Amino acid sequence: METPLKSLSHVPWRELQDSTGSAAEIPELLSAITSQDADTAIAALARLRDRICQYGFVVDQATAATVPFLWELAQDSEVACRVQILQLLKNIADARQWESTAVAYPKLLNRPENYVGWEREARQAVRAHRGDIGGLLAESDGEVVQATKELAAALTD
Repeated sequence: METPLKSLSHVPWRELQDSTGSAAEIPELLSAITSQDADTAIAALARLRDRICQYGFVVDQATAATVPFLWELAQDSEVACRVQILQLLKNIADARQWESTAVAYPKLLNRPENYVGWEREARQAVRAHRGDIGGLLAESDGEVVQATKELAAALTD
């Protein structure tokens, strides 16, 4: 695999919003996920999850921009938390919090923050990489294969 995350600098992270405000810290968290130390990688992923898919179902503006890097990391056998990354991708693919809320409260659609649009973009970003599923299903790690099957099932709708 090529140098992981080499395109991080192509994303205007400071201009994007995550659950804490500026998404400027996301590249650092993504890089930390590549750590050889499993505890460091898992802790970085947990912090990233809180920023882009809070509570496991609330996405933000920076989520869609983060998704391609998560797919890249999920395919890197050197990454210690691949199963958790695949689970996060599934959570993002399943996210419909803002869309569901907007049905009951249509005024949400008139806010300057485009929560419903961000959620749709994030789901589309996950779906855009469906072609990567075949390689993950061929992995020898049974946990990665199981997490991939669960993600694939979420992408069939």
